[in-house]
Amino acid sequence: MTIPIQIKICGVTNVADARACVEVGAHLIGLNFYPQSPRYIEPEVARQIIETIPASVHAVGVFVDANDDEVRNVANLAGIRGVQLHGNCSPEMAHELAREFRVIRAFSTHARFRPEEIASFPDCDVLIDAHHPDLRGGTGLTCDWPAAGAALPFTRFLILSGGLNAQNVDRAIAAVSPHAVDVCSSVESKPGVKDHRAIKDFVDAVRAAERSLQATSA
Repeated sequence: MTIPIQIKICGVTNVADARACVEVGAHLIGLNFYPQSPRYIEPEVARQIIETIPASVHAVGVFVDANDDEVRNVANLAGIRGVQLHGNCSPEMAHELAREFRVIRAFSTHARFRPEEIASFPDCDVLIDAHHPDLRGGTGLTCDWPAAGAALPFTRFLILSGGLNAQNVDRAIAAVSPHAVDVCSSVESKPGVKDHRAIKDFVDAVRAAERSLQATSA
C-alpha cells in the first residue's frame, strides 16, 4: 500500500485557518516565529491555535537564525513538539534539539547547495525550499526540483516547498517524489490570511497527483 504524501500548510496565524487546514486533511501546520515575517505570531497565539486542533495534526514552529535556547523557550511557551530551522544551524545544534523535538532542517536550492551536505543532519527531516537573497520562506518562488530530488537519498523524510500551488504540484511530485509537500503563499488572500478554497484545491491536486502516479505504476 502506497503511503499518502503528507501535506503541510505553513504560515497559519489564526484558529479559523488552522481548522480549515484540519478539515481538508492537512497533516502539518507551520507557525512562524521569525519576527521579520509578515506571518509572525506570538507564542501565546500559537498555543491558542494548537489547543483547537487534534493531536493527529502536527504543529511545527518555524525559526530563522535562532539559537537552541531561543528555540526551546518559544517552543515550550507555544506547546509545540516540532521545530523547523532555517539559516544558521549546526549539525550539533540540530542533534541536541532532536532529543526533545521533531526537527525539520530547511535548505534552499541556491548556487552553493550540495545535496550530500544533508547527510550531516541524520536526526532531522529535511525541507527543500527556493532560494531568495532576503526572505526565508513564503516567497512564492519555485525551488530547483532536480536539486531537491537529488537530496532524497540523503534524508529519511523530504518535504518539498517553494512556489507550489494547485496547478504545478502534480509536476513537482512527479519530478521529486517527496514524502510531503509544503504550501504557503499560493493558498493566501494576503500574507498570513489563508484562502480556504485555495487550501482545498491544493489538497485535491495533491491527491489527484497521487492517484495518477499509482495508476502509472500499476
